[in-house]
Amino acid sequence: MQILLIRHGATASNRARLYLGRADEPLCKAGIEQARARFADGLPPVEKVFVSPLRRCRQTAAILFPDFEPVVIEAFVEIDFGRFEGQSHDQLISGDPAYAAWLASRGEGPIPGGEDMAALRRRCRQGFLDMTAQSRGCGRIAAVAHGGTIMAVLSKFCEPPRAFYDGFVKNCGVVRCVWDGARLRLEGGLS
Repeated sequence: MQILLIRHGATASNRARLYLGRADEPLCKAGIEQARARFADGLPPVEKVFVSPLRRCRQTAAILFPDFEPVVIEAFVEIDFGRFEGQSHDQLISGDPAYAAWLASRGEGPIPGGEDMAALRRRCRQGFLDMTAQSRGCGRIAAVAHGGTIMAVLSKFCEPPRAFYDGFVKNCGVVRCVWDGARLRLEGGLS
């Protein structure tokens, strides 16, 4: 089965380079334009569309796949950034020792009041398996989710294996891959 993993369009927090996890922020004007441009460029036809429950993903999916009622995968929600949410690197680095420790751990350590990377990976792994189980018999599906979600899925299932941050996808970027029931194989690079 071919799978399109698509990161949502930009939000105001994305543009300001703020940590945006569980806050249910809508697309900004630039994010809407990104999604419209991606739609105009064309995507291959799909049989099912899946989304994170957050508004920015649902809005992006509505623009990219206007004829579909997407299936919500709760497990695809973005990582919980806890007390880092809504702040920038510059704000946090100057006065939060927990943030410095989290950076030193390459994002693997605890986030105060938030979710750790191991929990994100477990949750996204299960969400991905649920999505593929709901898609048996389909030739191509799409999932509109978050950067963290896509990186977690790729780091778990990609063949050859990928480090978590090697799966970074820009806003409205598309990862084209093939699922063989056990592993994902990328078709081309990350866009």
